[in-house]
Amino acid sequence: MTTIFVTGGAGFIGSAVVRMLVAGSRYRVVSIDKLTYAGNLESLGAALDAPQHRFVQADIADAQTMRALFDEERPAGVIHLAAESHVDRSIDAPADFIHTNVVGTFTILQEGLRHLRRSSPADARAFRFVHVSTDEVFGSLGPTGAFSETTPYAPRSPYAATKAAADHLARAWFHTYGLPTITTNCSNNYGPFQFPEKLIPLAIQHALHDRPIPIYGRGENVRDWLYVDDHARALIAVLERGIPGESYNIGCRGERRNVDMVTAICRLLDELSPHPTIRDRCSLITFVDDRPGHDHRYAIDMQKIHNDLGWRATESVESGLRKTVEWYIANQAWCERVQAGTYRGERLGRGTLA
Repeated sequence: MTTIFVTGGAGFIGSAVVRMLVAGSRYRVVSIDKLTYAGNLESLGAALDAPQHRFVQADIADAQTMRALFDEERPAGVIHLAAESHVDRSIDAPADFIHTNVVGTFTILQEGLRHLRRSSPADARAFRFVHVSTDEVFGSLGPTGAFSETTPYAPRSPYAATKAAADHLARAWFHTYGLPTITTNCSNNYGPFQFPEKLIPLAIQHALHDRPIPIYGRGENVRDWLYVDDHARALIAVLERGIPGESYNIGCRGERRNVDMVTAICRLLDELSPHPTIRDRCSLITFVDDRPGHDHRYAIDMQKIHNDLGWRATESVESGLRKTVEWYIANQAWCERVQAGTYRGERLGRGTLA
C-alpha cells in the first residue's frame, strides 16, 4: 500500500485525517506526533491499532529521527499538520511556536527533499508534500470581502507569524529546490476530539459544568467555521489531485460572530442535555477583556478548490455544531482525561511572556 506521513497525527485535525485515510483502505499511514498536551492517542480511535497504521512519537524538529523515518518508510507523500496552534498560547509562550512551526517545518521540508532526491524518477514525480496552514496568516478583514489565494500576508499574532513563515518556507522549497509542496489555508476548525481550550469545546465544557463561559470583548469577532471532517476530506483531495506549487483556501462560508456561536451552543445544550435548575445556559455567558491584537474578521473564498479539485463542505455550521455538541455530551470521560494535565480551562493569552 502507498505510505503517507501525517505529522501531528494525534492532534485534532491530524487524527481526523488519519482516521479517514485508514478507513478508506487505500493508504498505509505513518502518524508522527510529539504528544504534547494537545496530542492524544485516543483521538485516533480504531485507526491506532489498524494493520495499515503505524504511530511514531517524535519531534518533527529532530532531523536525525525524521531522516531515519524517511529512509525506513519511503513515503509517497506527507500531510504536514504538526504545529502549535492556539493563538492565546502563542501570546504567552512564543518560543514553542518558533520551535515547532518554523524550525520543525524547515526540518521536515529538508528531510522530505533529501528523500525526494534519493527516490527513483517515478517515485519522485509522484511525491507530494501538503503543508497545512491557516487563514490567520492573512491578517484581519473589514466588514466585507474574503481571503483568496492571492491575498497578501499580514500576520498579527505570534502564532500567525510562525505559520506565515512556514508557508513561505514551503513555497521557497518548491521554487528553489523543486520539492513538490502544496499549501492549504483553512478557516477555524471545530468538531469531535478538539482539545478544550478553543472556543467551541471550551464553551461546551463550561456550559455543561455550570461555569461562566468567557467571550473576549463583546463577542463581535467573526470567524468562518469549518467542520473538521470536511477539512480532512479537503486535505486528502489536495494530496491526490492538488498541483505542486499551488495553494488552496479551505472554508465553509460559515461566518458567525463568536457570541452567536456560543449562544447556539447553549441552546443546543439546553435541548440535548437540559440542566435541572438553569433553564437558559446563555445566562452563563460572561464578557472578558479582549485578547491583545484580536483580529476582527476572517472569511474564506474557496472557489479555487471548488473549481479545480471538486471539493465542497458537506456540513453546514448548524449540522456540524449539533454533531459536535452531541459528541462532547457523550464523551465527557475523554474530556476529563485530556484535561488531567496542566490545562484546566483557565484564561490564557493575557500578553505576559512565559
